[in-house]
Amino acid sequence: MVQKSIVRIIKENYSSLSAGQKKVAELILQHQGEAALLTAFQMGRKVGVSETTVIRLGYALGFKGYSEMQEVVRRDWLEKEHADENESFPSSSTEDDAESVFNRVIEKEKSVLEQLMNQLDLKEIWNIIDRLIQSERIYIGGFGSSYAAAYWMHYTLKQYRANVFISSPTGFVPEDICDLDQNSTVVTFSFPRFRTESIELAEQAKKQGSYVIAITNRQLSPLGQLSDLTLTTEEGMNSGHHSIASVVSLVEIILTGLQHRDQDNISIRQRKLEQLYTNQGLFIE
Repeated sequence: MVQKSIVRIIKENYSSLSAGQKKVAELILQHQGEAALLTAFQMGRKVGVSETTVIRLGYALGFKGYSEMQEVVRRDWLEKEHADENESFPSSSTEDDAESVFNRVIEKEKSVLEQLMNQLDLKEIWNIIDRLIQSERIYIGGFGSSYAAAYWMHYTLKQYRANVFISSPTGFVPEDICDLDQNSTVVTFSFPRFRTESIELAEQAKKQGSYVIAITNRQLSPLGQLSDLTLTTEEGMNSGHHSIASVVSLVEIILTGLQHRDQDNISIRQRKLEQLYTNQGLFIE
């Protein structure tokens, strides 16, 4: 009789699990190697549930207890590791070429992220975080392909505070920016090919007394020369490769620092939002 994998067992029983048990199950699915070594207490602490909840998950999945469940987790993890080490399927030259292309992408992204870490000025990052906390109004601009990163920052920042606004991908209108003043901060994204709208937004914001932060690929990019403070993602790299991964990583660094420094106010706002989400039934879980 073929033994079921822990992945299949969890999938078959997931809908009937409690919210706490689901957290533990997701940890097992996402980090099998780690789950194979943790005690029930350690696993519970890692996902924020009690040791009892972890033990009950074992029963809910049909095991006699936590130890039996962990044995299956270990078995599956070791089998996967063994298979990865010994896998030697023949490939066609086309597949080899494709794999080489994909590997080059990964290597390029790694080099961009390493460059990002090397060039970060932590003092500037904290200055930006403090300004975002203290500003009465934040306007985020991103046009064309730069809009993707701008929207991600806008969406997350609105979970943290009020009065956060964003441009459209194609431009902005006077009504969007008429209330910008010296108590406002404008964050603008601009990457090759540089859109003229980013320059127009920065110039108008500065006329109205707002502080302008540029997130771009180099200090002397068209937008970088205009801004009060410029954060760059690929300064010094001459590859012609412009990575969305580095831009999103830079935004994540800012947002994580913001959450750390203003956690009390952010927690209050997020509790209010969660209540609204629950009342309106916006999410499945």
